[in-house]
Amino acid sequence: MAMLNDAVREQAAQFLQELPHPVRIAMFTQEIECEFCRETHQLVEEIAGLSGQISLEVYDFVADKEKADEWGVDKIPAIAIVGADDFGVRFYGIPSGYEFTSLLYAIRAASTQETDLSEAGHQFLSELSKPVHLQVFVTPTCPYCPQSVVLAHQLAIASPLVRADMVEATEFPHLSIKYQVMGVPRTVINETGHVEGAAPEPMILDKIAEALAGAEE
Repeated sequence: MAMLNDAVREQAAQFLQELPHPVRIAMFTQEIECEFCRETHQLVEEIAGLSGQISLEVYDFVADKEKADEWGVDKIPAIAIVGADDFGVRFYGIPSGYEFTSLLYAIRAASTQETDLSEAGHQFLSELSKPVHLQVFVTPTCPYCPQSVVLAHQLAIASPLVRADMVEATEFPHLSIKYQVMGVPRTVINETGHVEGAAPEPMILDKIAEALAGAEE
């Protein structure tokens, strides 16, 4: 049975039409001890079939460990969205529910390499000198989460020093406990900083600056 019904498939195909540059979807999966790997695999297969500009690569998390290490993938199911470069755009857990839109936006942004970031945002990113890792914890039923995920992924696409993960909180409870995720979205910055809720770009940039400054102390 298809994951996408006809109406959703048509809307997604429209959204992804005329992608200017190729996009690779790299998925890491494992049939054993991965609750949503099979569904995630089916979802990305259906997405890849919507455009001739999208290609799909599927790797076994254990058998292809060298590839997982190369891509920095440490949990599954995992999806990497890659355009002309690997921008560090990742999805951990199935991007279902509201997060399906985040997946579509990531594919289109990886193809166009265009973002909605402000001039101030681009200036901030151009002055970064240290790596930034954003982990946005979400649930599929959260209507505010895609805003945070899309923003994090745009920051990653705009700067080689930023990598951004969507993390489905209920699929990785040990991480939700580690990062004290009591509500979503929650954006964790370099292990130490965090932002609650769907914060606007200026607030996220301020929190990144705080986290980087705190690391220097």
